[in-house]
Amino acid sequence: MLIIEIMERDQEFIESIVKALVENPNDVKTDRKVDEMGVLITLHINPADMGTVIGREGATAKALRTLLRIVGAKNNARVNLKLEEPEGSTRPAPRKEAPIHRRKEKIEESATDVVDDLKL
Repeated sequence: MLIIEIMERDQEFIESIVKALVENPNDVKTDRKVDEMGVLITLHINPADMGTVIGREGATAKALRTLLRIVGAKNNARVNLKLEEPEGSTRPAPRKEAPIHRRKEKIEESATDVVDDLKL
C-alpha cells in the first residue's frame, strides 16, 4: 500500500499544479500508465485552458515535464507527461515571418526615421 501511495504522488503533484494554473480546475483529469518504458501521465483539460498549460512556445508544458522528471528521479522512475488534445480542437496555423529582404528594409527604414528625427 505504501509503495502505491509513493508511486502515485507524481500524478497528484501534476494535477495540483495544473489545477492552480487553469481557469477550469474541475475539468483537470489525469490517467497514469506504467509499462517497461516508465510512467506515462496523460493530462486531460478543458480546451479553453490548453494555451495556458502549453504556454508561450511550449515553455509551461516543458517546465511541467521537467518537474515530473525530478519527482520521478526521486522515486527511481522515469515519468513523462502527455497532453491530450481535446476532441474537435484545431491548431492555429504557424505564423509566417516576413521574407528576410522585407525585414531588412523595415529595419533600415526605421533606422533612417530615427536619424531623421534626431536632425530635427
